[in-house]
Amino acid sequence: MSHELIENTTEIPQAERTWAMLAHLSSFLGWIGIPFANLIAPFVMWQMKKEEMPFGSSQAKECLNFQISMTLYAIISGILCLILIGFVMLLALFVFDIIITIIAAIKANEGNAYRYPLTIRFIS
Repeated sequence: MSHELIENTTEIPQAERTWAMLAHLSSFLGWIGIPFANLIAPFVMWQMKKEEMPFGSSQAKECLNFQISMTLYAIISGILCLILIGFVMLLALFVFDIIITIIAAIKANEGNAYRYPLTIRFIS
């Protein structure tokens, strides 16, 4: 069963929904000063549970793809700081990342697979 088709919370155990929610929230570790934790934490969670929790691991992989994309966008914005527009873009990325990650965590906890917008699917 594809993770995009899982919509009913009765089909997904609470432990797996919690794992999926924590996978999304783990990306905040990068914002509190742990270098590259926004990438490492979802990657580790995906690898740990990819065999036993298909929903949880798919959400960790989705979070990882989003965080890779956000990192690339931040690097581009950092370069654009040389012409001042990058400062606005960095602020917008910061706010966007927080809001979308919280939405993803809530959806995952409800048992709904979440697909982040503006995400490049590096890992399929």
